[in-house]
Amino acid sequence: MVAPFRPVAWITHPACALHDMGEGHPECPQRLQAIQDRMRLTGLLDFMLQVQAPAATTEQLLRVHPQAHLDRVLRADTSQGPIRFDPDTVLGVHTAEAALHAAGAGVKAVDLVLGGQAGMVFCAVRPPGHHAERSQVMGFCFFNNVAVAAAHALAQGLRRVAILDFDLHYGNGTADIFSGDDRVWLYSTYQHPLYPYWHGRPGTPNLIDVPLRPGAGSLEFRKAVSEVWLEALARQQPELILVSAGFDAHVEDGLGDLRLGYDDYSWIAAQIQNVAESCCPGRVAAILEGGYSLHALARSVERFLQPFLGGDMLL
Repeated sequence: MVAPFRPVAWITHPACALHDMGEGHPECPQRLQAIQDRMRLTGLLDFMLQVQAPAATTEQLLRVHPQAHLDRVLRADTSQGPIRFDPDTVLGVHTAEAALHAAGAGVKAVDLVLGGQAGMVFCAVRPPGHHAERSQVMGFCFFNNVAVAAAHALAQGLRRVAILDFDLHYGNGTADIFSGDDRVWLYSTYQHPLYPYWHGRPGTPNLIDVPLRPGAGSLEFRKAVSEVWLEALARQQPELILVSAGFDAHVEDGLGDLRLGYDDYSWIAAQIQNVAESCCPGRVAAILEGGYSLHALARSVERFLQPFLGGDMLL
């Protein structure tokens, strides 16, 4: 029996380009523009279902953040200027709206894949989310977008959700929210030592951590995925795969030194696709996290999406 065709969807919102943390900040509005320009240039957007991200609701956000955290972001008074939560994380006049739509994109992505309207979804949104802890804004992140998406999936009745995070930096916020919750397993590769200087939580079986040394490169990254992630995914048998898709581990990105290449992002996408087809009828929703070299970010997203869109035959 031939599996039904399910399109790949692209979710974004104009508000995500308005959030601005200041001149020279690496998490800049040009990130989304670079990605979208590349996707249009290659024609890949023509093969994707394009959807506008809704704003996350209070109910959806409260599944992972307390009301005090929502108030901190949504009721911040910027009339006297931007609010600096830490040296790198600044809330401006457009931040709250962007953060609501970034979180809402993950919710919409889950609805699309669970409803069968899409097989794979990529959320081209910002601000990113995986550093936002349950009650803490940090690391460029305000709401934890992938955690909001996972909690929404659980609310729809799912019992086994996988979050795969290959960003350069550890997703401490996602770990803080789901540590010890055996319904959600977090799979991470990341450079260590590096911000946020994660030291792990021994005895927490749902956190599948693989720290990589500076300069690790493709071989160590692929070994971590093949020998650790894939074995654990086979045991978990997730009903949905969510991806914290950060591309700052690329060799051209100046914030770290993992030295991944474009082929690594095509490769990890193919691994994710294979696992998804074997255990959860292809259900994958990816949400943009890091990636700060504009050229490398745009091409890395392109290469990550190619396997889901049928490979190099499209180009």
